[in-house]
Amino acid sequence: QVQLVESGGGLVQTGGSLRLSCVYSGTGFSGNAMNWYRQAPGKQRELVAGLSHTYEEYYADSVKGRFTISRDNALSTVYLQMDSLKAEDTAVYYCNAVRWDLNTWGQGTQVTVAS
Repeated sequence: QVQLVESGGGLVQTGGSLRLSCVYSGTGFSGNAMNWYRQAPGKQRELVAGLSHTYEEYYADSVKGRFTISRDNALSTVYLQMDSLKAEDTAVYYCNAVRWDLNTWGQGTQVTVAS
């Protein structure tokens, strides 16, 4: 059974940085698209960044130039480097793994940016 475990969230000041990690347990990591979503209070969950198994990247307009997604297939881990954080980045961040036979979510990690 596939599991995703996020870590790295916390409280940071405006302009600061955090790096989120998501460890994937199970087989087939290298064949997955890996995504980071976030959900702020009272808002819908939104796709923040995605990285396909062929390393094609996607970023929401709101985070372009500030966030970087990367993966280490040897460690079955995906990262989200978040720089120049803003108050509006405050949310629970979720890791998501997608494949033709898979769509799995982590439990989420809270990111709070203090203005």
